Amino acid sequence: MRNEVNGAGDLLRHWRGVRGRSQLDLSLDSGVSQRHISFVESGRSVPSRQMLLDLAQALEVPLRDRNAMLLAAGYAPVYSEAPWNAEEMSSVTRALERMLAHHEPFPALVMDRDWTVLKTNRAAPRFFGRFTDLEAFPPPRNMLRLMFDSAGLRPCIADWPIVAEAMLQRLRRETAGAQALLDELLAYPGVNPAWRTPKAIDLASPSPVIPLGFILHGQVLRYFSLVTTVGTPNAATAQELRLESMVPADDETEAAHRALFGNS
Repeated sequence: MRNEVNGAGDLLRHWRGVRGRSQLDLSLDSGVSQRHISFVESGRSVPSRQMLLDLAQALEVPLRDRNAMLLAAGYAPVYSEAPWNAEEMSSVTRALERMLAHHEPFPALVMDRDWTVLKTNRAAPRFFGRFTDLEAFPPPRNMLRLMFDSAGLRPCIADWPIVAEAMLQRLRRETAGAQALLDELLAYPGVNPAWRTPKAIDLASPSPVIPLGFILHGQVLRYFSLVTTVGTPNAATAQELRLESMVPADDETEAAHRALFGNS
C-alpha cells in the first residue's frame, strides 16, 4: 500500500508543479492542511478518496488523470473512460459534427488529448493537403507529428520555433501522460534542446494569440485557433475532446483563403 500511496503522492506533486501551486496555495484552495498535503506527497499519510478528489478538483486535474490518481492510491476510478464513438457519447459527437460543418470553408478538426485527429470537416484535408502529401501520413493522423515532421507541415509553417514551443507547452499543461509523445517530438531533428524545460515564451508581438502562419506561393496565410470543449463533463473522454477551428487572423488571409478554397 505504501508504494501505491507514493504513486498518488507523486501524481499530486506533478500536478501541483504543472499548475505552479505551492503546498500552501493548494491548502488554501482545497481546505486540506499543508501538513497533510506534505504527508500525502511523501507517502507518510494515506489520503481518503474524497480528499484526493478535492485536491484534484482544486488543481483542475483532467478527469482521466484523476482516475489514475485514485488507482495509484488503491481506489476505483469514478469517471467513465468510454471511447469517443461509444453510444453514450452520441449526443456530443452529433454536436461536434454540426459545428464542423458550420465552420466551412475554414479548417476544423476534432482531436483527442494526444492531438490524434478523430473527425474533420471537408475543408481541413483540402487545406492541409496543399502543404503536404497527406497520403504519406495515413489515419489516424496526429497533428503535432505533422507539425514537427520535416516531411509534413513543418517547412510551410511561418515562425515555426515559436509555434512549436507553444504547442509543447500546451501539451504539457493538458495531460500528465504526454511524456512519451513529448520525447518523440523533442527528438525530431532541429528541435531546440532548451524546449525540454518548460518556461514562458518571450514574445515581442502584442497580439493576444500566437498566429499559425502557412506559407503558400510566397504568401503567409495567418490563422489562429479557437478551441471548443465540452462544458461540465463527467466523462474523461468528453473532457478530452477538442474542436480546433482555424480562423483567419486578418482580412487578407480570409480573402486569400476564400479565393483558394471557395466559400463553402
